[in-house]
Amino acid sequence: MYSFPFQALFRAQARPDRRYLRAQSHDAPTTPTMSTTMKVFATFQLSGINFTTCAVNGLIVIGLPAITHELQIDDALAVWPSSVTSLSTAATLLLAGTIADLVGPRWIELFGSFTCGLLMLGAGASRTGTEMVGIRAVQGISLSCHLAASVALTTQCVPRGRGRNVAFACLGLSQPLGFSFGLVLGGVLVDTVGWRSGWYIHGGITLALSVAGFWVLPSPSEKRVVVGRRGGRALLRGFKHEIDWVGTLLISAFMGVVSAFMAMLSMGVEYIRKPDTIVMISLSAVLLPAFALWMQRQVKKGRPALIPNALWRNPSFSAVTAMIALSFAVLNALELFCSLFFQEIQDLPALQAAIRILPSLIVGTILNVTTGLFVHKVGGFWLAVIPALLSAVAPLLMAISEPAKTYWNMHFVAQLFQPISSDILFTVGLIVITDVFPEDKHALAGAVFNTAAQFGNAFGLAVMQVVLTLVTNEKMKDERMPPLRSKLEGYRAGFWTMFAMMLVCVLVGAAGFWKVGRIGGEKPLEEEEEDVKGELRTEMDEGKV
Repeated sequence: MYSFPFQALFRAQARPDRRYLRAQSHDAPTTPTMSTTMKVFATFQLSGINFTTCAVNGLIVIGLPAITHELQIDDALAVWPSSVTSLSTAATLLLAGTIADLVGPRWIELFGSFTCGLLMLGAGASRTGTEMVGIRAVQGISLSCHLAASVALTTQCVPRGRGRNVAFACLGLSQPLGFSFGLVLGGVLVDTVGWRSGWYIHGGITLALSVAGFWVLPSPSEKRVVVGRRGGRALLRGFKHEIDWVGTLLISAFMGVVSAFMAMLSMGVEYIRKPDTIVMISLSAVLLPAFALWMQRQVKKGRPALIPNALWRNPSFSAVTAMIALSFAVLNALELFCSLFFQEIQDLPALQAAIRILPSLIVGTILNVTTGLFVHKVGGFWLAVIPALLSAVAPLLMAISEPAKTYWNMHFVAQLFQPISSDILFTVGLIVITDVFPEDKHALAGAVFNTAAQFGNAFGLAVMQVVLTLVTNEKMKDERMPPLRSKLEGYRAGFWTMFAMMLVCVLVGAAGFWKVGRIGGEKPLEEEEEDVKGELRTEMDEGKV
């Protein structure tokens, strides 16, 4: 069976003299020789940075009331210490991935992780709300460097197969574990020595892991060296000719504007009427089509294109990107709504609400481990559709449950089903996306994956906030309905919306993966969409690609 080389889409064909670029083919294997011990250490280091960066997110969630009180942050900016990092990360991920592929992911990872550690210490020493928000915004840029480079370094360390699957699973596993650890430790520290100590602890650990990265992370092989013998001029020429700056800036601006819009929308539906929000909507409506047209122009001229439009005709790539966004949107919103349901509707303290959410974290941990071990033995269709279908059960049970019923009646089962799709998709998505992108574009592949997840998080919170506000306000117009009942109906509407989104996720997975066989093996994923490949092959023959 013919397998279309999507890697060819990324090559610039208008410049025959490319001595300043990589000496070898984009398809050449780039995995350096490393001992098993060093592979384990490298995976541990990358996962450890994931752990600490997610731990401070948990710390800021549980400690936000104390932080806003001590730093005297205005109510209008109360959520920005938590949300501004996601905004800056989403806006810079693709740029960070592109640069990491050019200069090498090792140095981008070391820069990102080291500055993350320093900024955590700086956040702990913040004296005003402005300082805290500014530091968190810059930390998001550093985090984007780590997230993009960590995927490329993982593919460099570990060849395709079971080992790489487990390494990807470890990257996924470290995130919920870190967030949970930050919540628990933050709750203890806030009530004892204060919230600042948590930042110092996580910042110190991050710096220690960053220093360890100098020894455990792989050095670039000869096939990936851009600078080396040719010096700084080669790097400057690479920056000038190999990076699609216009495309990168267009899509980064789009992600930044959309993320900011959804962050404002999540604070209240009334923000949609404000002039700056209308400007954001108008800008996003212009930036995305401009990006697509620019990609078409770059491909026709044989110049580097960030994400060629033809890639979206790859069914599994398009499907897994959409599924990641939908699954993470539902997971993030469902965690928040369940916590608020337990506290505001059932009138439980925060600690009791956290205990009731704990089963989902345990299931997520188990799934991340087992998925990495067995993903290569299961067909891609089943890995995409069945987990999404099972996760749809969680919001459905929360929507039809009665607050007066015991936790074990429906709420416990909902927590068990909640993380299935997103945790399995973390490993599946990284496998599919890194198989579609060439070996020397895996930092960009990691950036695409994490951008989809960041977009999903922001999208889910914004949509659910709008649904909750509109339904609750509508129900409160009925004077016979108690306020608590009105709020319950708002939460139920949110749960039903999440259920509908997961059903859409199921349909997307079925459409995109119905011809995909097993994934995660030693060979790249082979697509069977012959009509798409034939169309792309024709473009190649005509010189359009």
